[in-house]
Amino acid sequence: MPQTLIRKNPGNFKTLPLFVEATPQALAYQSVGMPQNFTQTLERRQPIAVDDPEQFSIELANLGVSVRLTLAWQGRDYWVLVRQRREDRGDVVLKLISGYVPAHELNLPLHTAVQEVAEECLLETPGGWLNGRFKETWLPDAYGGALKYRETPTFDLIPKAGAARTVLCGAQALIEQPRAYVHLPTASLQLVYDLRLEVPKEAKGLSLYHVDERLENDQLVARLSRKRPDLYLIPLDGGKPLPELYTLRKGELHAAPTRGLFLAESFASQEGWVVREERVKWKDWLHRQGLEVPAVRRSGLKKVATKARALIRLARHKL
Repeated sequence: MPQTLIRKNPGNFKTLPLFVEATPQALAYQSVGMPQNFTQTLERRQPIAVDDPEQFSIELANLGVSVRLTLAWQGRDYWVLVRQRREDRGDVVLKLISGYVPAHELNLPLHTAVQEVAEECLLETPGGWLNGRFKETWLPDAYGGALKYRETPTFDLIPKAGAARTVLCGAQALIEQPRAYVHLPTASLQLVYDLRLEVPKEAKGLSLYHVDERLENDQLVARLSRKRPDLYLIPLDGGKPLPELYTLRKGELHAAPTRGLFLAESFASQEGWVVREERVKWKDWLHRQGLEVPAVRRSGLKKVATKARALIRLARHKL
């Protein structure tokens, strides 16, 4: 049975609409209007269009952050994805760790991104749950009231090289240089931070879990389900993704099915500053990366059944 970790009042969350100006060299945003709650934000997330994806001025519903998190574990690197049922869009996708930026952090979205890692990516060992640090700052133990966090060892969360083009809040360039795109179907500005999570060698028997908040009876509820970890890994080779997907339980990788799988829009093609797609099929994304879709392996029983059907067809033909 899933374990309830925390309950929140969704009315406490406030964000702000944005005014965005984009040029081929940079993108700048600033808040406009009055603070809005989660319901009001969703109402504003309606499809928009721009004539020139490199240069435009437009008002948007909200600012969101995502983290392209690279997990360094046992000498190999993996991208971290989480499963989400998106009620507002009626689909289920694998996506980057992500969240809405509250009004008081619009000028420091990196803080929101780091907080999302602490809340959505949970690392369990037989001795308890791991905490970590971003540079010299401890991450919050997001569920300290429900989970036992270890004092040692700890993981390190490290910023990687930033994007080439500048993103500004007002006139101030954002630190760690996130990638930015305007998602046209939801009228939102999305910032993607590139971070690396280094698991300590002492962390044996590691399991990874995703926890996300869902609205239930006017409360935001976060639950942990060990039967559905909902956190997935794409292995990297020389920094490039491989056409494989895994979960990690008790120190062992388990292959995850990819049939009918969709990835969120952060994996879709970006044109200038904009992304037009809602989602992208796993196999289509692999093709765009120049990767071959792995052939489905047949079990021995299926192979026998296939051969038997072929022999029956041959016998009927001869008769």
